[in-house]
Amino acid sequence: MNNPDEATPRQRTLRWWIAAAAVLVIAAAGGTWYGLTRNHHQSSNAAMAARAQHVMPFDLHRTTHLFTKNADGGVEKVVVNDPSDRRDLDLIRAHLQTEAENFRRGNYSDPAKIHGMDMPGVGELQQNAARVNVVFAEIPGGAQITYASTEPALISALHDWFDRQASDHSMPGMGG
Repeated sequence: MNNPDEATPRQRTLRWWIAAAAVLVIAAAGGTWYGLTRNHHQSSNAAMAARAQHVMPFDLHRTTHLFTKNADGGVEKVVVNDPSDRRDLDLIRAHLQTEAENFRRGNYSDPAKIHGMDMPGVGELQQNAARVNVVFAEIPGGAQITYASTEPALISALHDWFDRQASDHSMPGMGG
């Protein structure tokens, strides 16, 4: 029975089911691959936004995060989008004040919980916390933390850290 035309009806049915199963497996694999490559960024954005809500007490959709690099470090600002939003304003100020205290001690764990433990610059900033000046200030509509150092390696670490945060916070749901 080497000739396919000589196959029994049962053998032809079995071949049909095997071919149909193969087509389904290939289609599913292709769809999964497409989904992984197309939606990976979207799913990681959603996961990051969910993690951010556990770290930052204010509404990320009602606030804007700005990371501005300068010659000796940079300035991180968080402001409310609606000036009458007193609740989020108070939460921003309390959160950034606490974060500034943590950063002065070399504790950068909150941003790492959101952006990943592999954030560029964090290792250097943690190890050299005493050589980075971290200053909290209230500003109209929110608060800011100014980071400064005189050491080029630490300024570079701050800039790398800012780049990662600026990129992540520009995503939908991340206060960008």
